Amino acid sequence: MSDVVIDVENLSKQYRIVTARDKGRTFREALTDRISTPIQLVRNVFSADDSSLDTGPDSIWALKDVSFQVKQGEALGIIGRNGAGKTTLLKILSRITEPTEGKAIVRGRVGSLLEVGAGFHSELTGRENVYLSGSILGMKRAEIDRKFDKIVDFAEVEKFIDTPVKRYSTGMYMRLAFAVTANLDPEILFVDEVLAVGDAVFHTKCLAQMSSIIKQGRTVLFVSHNLSAVSSICRKGILLESGKISFSGSARETISFYNDQFAEASQRGIPLSQRKDRTGSEEVKLTNFYIENEAGERIEQIRNGHTIRLIFDFDTKPNQEVENVDFQVLVLLQSGEPLLQFGTRFTGQKFKRVPPKGKFVCEIRKFPLVPGHYRLDAYLVVKETPSDYIKWLTLLDVIDGDFYQSGYCVYEQESKFLVDGTWSCNQIS
Repeated sequence: MSDVVIDVENLSKQYRIVTARDKGRTFREALTDRISTPIQLVRNVFSADDSSLDTGPDSIWALKDVSFQVKQGEALGIIGRNGAGKTTLLKILSRITEPTEGKAIVRGRVGSLLEVGAGFHSELTGRENVYLSGSILGMKRAEIDRKFDKIVDFAEVEKFIDTPVKRYSTGMYMRLAFAVTANLDPEILFVDEVLAVGDAVFHTKCLAQMSSIIKQGRTVLFVSHNLSAVSSICRKGILLESGKISFSGSARETISFYNDQFAEASQRGIPLSQRKDRTGSEEVKLTNFYIENEAGERIEQIRNGHTIRLIFDFDTKPNQEVENVDFQVLVLLQSGEPLLQFGTRFTGQKFKRVPPKGKFVCEIRKFPLVPGHYRLDAYLVVKETPSDYIKWLTLLDVIDGDFYQSGYCVYEQESKFLVDGTWSCNQIS
């Protein structure tokens, strides 16, 4: 028997752009949609033909000709920008939505954790939802009883287990949903952005649980923007762009290819004001970026141990003063692992108001990173609402600046950070 448990062949999904006259029909159709659950039995084959295909201008392809295979015990990371089709793919594999073209074969019990708010029945308590999910999976009550305490302990919702889940916070809901999905013995686990909510301790528990599931020979499909988490969990990866697979390989190769695309965008001469790979309201928008040394000279390379200034030109959409602006810069490894974050809210320097045009100046004294290439992200927030978020704004080229004034250079293989400090030795009398 083949060890392939997920076989996707030329899978496509088309959506119509709803117009005002369509709203009544669409709503009635929505009422007939079946209720999805965190855990469900997936039949072997589901497919579609093109009998309902719409080739008019009021349609878009969320997925187009997607094909891949996953073997038992493999962990596949699915990455890509927002709107690339990642969630649509998992919804089709979970039988929440049907494909427009192509087919997929899924062999085994599937646990699906797709989005906050989907899966549980809001009027039921946490306890009732645990047992309902297990019964849908085909488990006997005694089997669920044996796992119940473990689920509640993992989710940390013991005090609220007999409360309707509609009263749960987002974090509580997601913790319980993950605990149910991961602990009721699915043979295949679909996880979509489980790390988007919750605290660092919860993230660590989730990653450890998924690693344990993989070691037990079960299969995981993991969608996330957290590339370091994808790298640590998954051995294989695919990159989705505009509904199509643009790269497939090992997880590290896929992440590297994805990052290179952002790096190229920042280096190939596209003016910052014209970059399209940004999110936010753009009430305050970054239009230009450059780096200065302490003398005010523009530089292309950063010498560690020296003072630098990151300069961001900006303008405002209303072309007038804007109030309550917060700005953060993030420096990351090219693999996506964060190294440092420096923002106005940390230093107590949030801008009460900014002019219609101006520049933000971020001064970093004794730049603390070892020689290497690092990704720079910028994140602007206006009145607690994202205004301009740009990943891979540029690639920082850091070279040795004799940080310790000793002639000794610390390299990337030895460390990432350089500490501004001294040593001493004193006699104890």
